[in-house]
Amino acid sequence: MQRRDFLSGIGKAGIGLAGVSLFGNMLQSCSPPKRDKWNVVFILADDMAWNQVNYHGFGFYETPNIDRIAKAGMQFTDAYSAGPVCSPTRASIMTGKNPARLHITDYIPGAPYPYARLLNPELPEVFKTVGLPLQERTLAELFKDHGYATGHFGKWHLSKDKDYELGRPGDPDSQGFDDVFTCDKPEFGAPPDDAHKAVAITEHSLRFIEENKNKPFFCYVSHSVVHRPLIEKPELIKKYNDKPYSKDPVNNPIMGAMIERMDTGIGRILDKLDELNLTDNTIVIFYSDNGGFEQQQKQDPLRGGKAMLFEGGIKVPLCIKWPGVINPGTVSNTVVTSDDFFPTFADLLGEKNWPDDIDGVSIIPILKIQSGIDREYICWHYPHYHHLGYKPAGAIRQGNYKLIEWFEESKMGKDKPYQLFNVENDPSEVNDLKEYMPELAEELFEKLKAWRKKVGAQEMPVNPNYDPSKADWRFFERKGYTIVDGVVR
Repeated sequence: MQRRDFLSGIGKAGIGLAGVSLFGNMLQSCSPPKRDKWNVVFILADDMAWNQVNYHGFGFYETPNIDRIAKAGMQFTDAYSAGPVCSPTRASIMTGKNPARLHITDYIPGAPYPYARLLNPELPEVFKTVGLPLQERTLAELFKDHGYATGHFGKWHLSKDKDYELGRPGDPDSQGFDDVFTCDKPEFGAPPDDAHKAVAITEHSLRFIEENKNKPFFCYVSHSVVHRPLIEKPELIKKYNDKPYSKDPVNNPIMGAMIERMDTGIGRILDKLDELNLTDNTIVIFYSDNGGFEQQQKQDPLRGGKAMLFEGGIKVPLCIKWPGVINPGTVSNTVVTSDDFFPTFADLLGEKNWPDDIDGVSIIPILKIQSGIDREYICWHYPHYHHLGYKPAGAIRQGNYKLIEWFEESKMGKDKPYQLFNVENDPSEVNDLKEYMPELAEELFEKLKAWRKKVGAQEMPVNPNYDPSKADWRFFERKGYTIVDGVVR
């Protein structure tokens, strides 16, 4: 059955080998139980910070149902999003390709900064008319090719804009999803009753699972929690306001309320799988599209937040439950990224027809606890300014070391336009090691530049119209100006 409802409104070996801690019973067999095909429920949160899941040891936010997934499966301590904002990571999930290769490196449609020191890369024409190019094979199309029912419920953010129209190229139904319910974050000042549509997203997911209980399905549950604006029912917010340490900048009572509502829906989905005897035949994944919003909730112990390549902007919660394959209570410190989801599912399905330019790797060997993965490093590319005042950058992580290159400094010819951190020992990224480990820093810098060339990453040209008095986005706010078609009005 098809139903579409629309609302407007990643030392070398250190990164490749799985570091796994085992809690509880001895390892189960690595051979999965006999199943014709595994169902997959992929739950994606929006802007949810690494420290906002209770299973990471932070007690303010209540996530008992996300914790159910983590306790029954594998937690990843070093999971990353491929981008520090929404659309790049979502494109990476759907295609297995890095945002730099796809040229989807900012949220769609992005914003112009006509007086900044550097210019944003030119947006390819396809993103002005469609969004994610239709020739890209998506996760939904992969599952559909293997006989799965496919459902998308919630935020998409891979079309040319945030409007959704039945049959329009670029929207989920043109990218392999048969059953579609789309929605976006609410407007500021929206009524608090299910403002982010967490309940509606859950209801559609439950219906889809019920209707497809006798066939394999891929259910993509894509929340807009906890993206701004922060809106929830006052009585639920009060519960978190009344908690100890509610004024601590790490904690945000409204976010706590929003997360609880989403988590409750996740619990209903897990209960539905139990009710239909589908739990043992269903892989469940929980993940976030990027780090949290630093201005409204500190990412401690991580530095920075959304739209930054410090850990707080790209390190995210990830847990995967795979009954009979993953031993409950398993923890992996292998570095993984959103580029890895497509090749992992392709591996699961026995897919032979992989695109040559997939950037991710299958993490099935980690999940089966048999071996590690063969990968030297992972990279990020964010050639954009952000309205929070953050500057464009690139990054590379190899083993425990991460280098961040600042593009303005590179373009201006500054010597050593980067910082080097040991993110294992220094997750807050306060100790720059570039002067103490110059050879490693230069090695990583050269690898990062070579990687950009390999994937065809877009560069930022120097802006001939640079005006420091107008370069800061806050200039426009103070002066009451607006931008129309890239021109200040």
